[in-house]
Amino acid sequence: MNDFRPRTPVDFWFDPVCPWTWLTSRWMLEVGKARPVDIAWHVMSLAVLNEGRLDELPERIRLLMGQAWAPVRVLTAASQVHGSEMLEPLYTAMGTRFHLQNQPRTRPTVEAALRDVGLPVDLADAGDADTYDELVRASHLEGIALVGQDVGSPIIAVPGPGADKVAFFGPVVTPAPKGEQAAQLWDGTLAVVSTPGFYEIKRTRTVGPLFD
Repeated sequence: MNDFRPRTPVDFWFDPVCPWTWLTSRWMLEVGKARPVDIAWHVMSLAVLNEGRLDELPERIRLLMGQAWAPVRVLTAASQVHGSEMLEPLYTAMGTRFHLQNQPRTRPTVEAALRDVGLPVDLADAGDADTYDELVRASHLEGIALVGQDVGSPIIAVPGPGADKVAFFGPVVTPAPKGEQAAQLWDGTLAVVSTPGFYEIKRTRTVGPLFD
């Protein structure tokens, strides 16, 4: 059956080292199979978000923040040099290795992800320099400006009732819903976030990320 509903532009900000973001992104790709959405991918940075409060974080999170710079720098370099259409496939390649294959968040893994999508391995050089940091920060702040500082990754934005976008953190879900379940969660999420004055639904997480 053809879907004649207007297509919905969706902006998705992600940090590739975050396992919860990975699950939300896999859900978003499932939504794209069942609903008329056009997804634009953007990097954000948990390292930038947590600047100035690293001393307050557990040691394992501080370590992760140190590892978080290189992947977003390389993604930004790939987007600038080879086009923004490379963000999703390179993110998928990185995320598959980081989260599904439990490979370390190091340069050899990033180089392998670049090879996976046919990009030059020397793009990994960007991970060791601050050349693209201004662009990383600008992309990050674009998403954060829509939702405020009291969030994490991912951020999703959709058209609002007027000219403004409606943006939100999450949803945080595990495992990533598929098929009609993914579509139903999307429909419900849109219904919730389009309600004027709505801010938050939350419950305590009882399990960690579950990857397929």
